[in-house]
Amino acid sequence: MKKTEPKIIDSDRSGPFEKDGHTVEVLIYKLEDMDGWTLEVVDEHDTSTVWDDVFATDEDAWLAFMKLIDEEGILSLVVPVDSKRMH
Repeated sequence: MKKTEPKIIDSDRSGPFEKDGHTVEVLIYKLEDMDGWTLEVVDEHDTSTVWDDVFATDEDAWLAFMKLIDEEGILSLVVPVDSKRMH
């Protein structure tokens, strides 16, 4: 019997987010057979930032993203092409 891969469920909150002239792609998703939502942000240079935390709801993930934007600004998620960020 062939094992099927779990389906990925995308949140309605996923999508582009623009602020201060910069746009990032917010990805909030989970596997259909797992609890917890993952938060990932991809910047203008295709650099991905994934939160270590798993969130109980997609709303919690969105609020964590907005908290970072409010406290640190969108530039905290935009990595210059010539640098690398470790998480």
